[in-house]
Amino acid sequence: MDFGFILSSALGELFSPTTAAYALAALGLAVHFGYSGLLNFGQAGFMAVGAYGFAISTLTFKTPFFIGLLIAVLCSVIFAFILGIPTLRLRADYLAIVTIAAAEIVRYVVTTNQLTSVTGSANGLAAFEGGFYSMNPFPEGSYMGMNNRDFFIRVVGWGLVIICCLLVWLLMRSPWGRVLKGIREDENAVRSLGKNVYSYKMQALIIGGILGALAGMIFTLPRGAVQPSNYGTELTFFLWTCLLLGGMATVLGPVIGAMIFWVVLSLTQSLLYGLIESGVITWLTTVQAGQLRYILVGVALMLLMIFRPQGVFGNKKELAFA
Repeated sequence: MDFGFILSSALGELFSPTTAAYALAALGLAVHFGYSGLLNFGQAGFMAVGAYGFAISTLTFKTPFFIGLLIAVLCSVIFAFILGIPTLRLRADYLAIVTIAAAEIVRYVVTTNQLTSVTGSANGLAAFEGGFYSMNPFPEGSYMGMNNRDFFIRVVGWGLVIICCLLVWLLMRSPWGRVLKGIREDENAVRSLGKNVYSYKMQALIIGGILGALAGMIFTLPRGAVQPSNYGTELTFFLWTCLLLGGMATVLGPVIGAMIFWVVLSLTQSLLYGLIESGVITWLTTVQAGQLRYILVGVALMLLMIFRPQGVFGNKKELAFA
């Protein structure tokens, strides 16, 4: 086994576009649950809405990139209103039920055969990234071992992560953010102070949803295609894993959690594949090894929740509401 290649491949996931997308979506979950106490199990739905909103507007209506971006954000806001209006006055578990169901509804709607001309059905949509790459300022060549397109999407993806982290950090240090934290701890106490708890929850749901929509775009642009199978419930659970790894009520926690998640996932897969190919492991196939890596990550997450439930960067004081 080439351990150097395995390690370099794993470390390459630290700053991949997929890791950036997971970091953005997990940051949205931090706004939802970590800071506001909103139990959202449908972040994959926000990612799908953002990705399809951008792809459909680009392919069907021939909109420029930034107009498509605004349409994707607007779609996520509408989706947040649809989810929040009937549930935010109720207990958090109702929001969890609605969000996980709504994310699946979105996925099944876009696979409907009657909408094939618009959504591409199960095959999805492709060839909508041209407007994005036309803005690439980097000429042809190699950049840190990557071509100019790969380097450009990484710069944009991680630049967006930095900007969003800064905005969330500023928001949570503001009076608005302190109200959100109060709602997370005891919304009745906040309500007794004359604050409109419902309005603050809706605002938090919208902001976290917008981050999810942006993540959906970053997730799909390197692939040049958006497919409904990529936005199943397992995606939301992976995002929750990233959030719990880094820390729920932190800004950098979701970002570091996404990095750890993808490095560990890549490392375990490469090691298992290498052991199988070298004949050390003979009782597993490569297909089974691909599933085993998720089991190993799940065991690691269980141990983390036992010995450090606040996550890598979390604070035990922030667990009081959970």
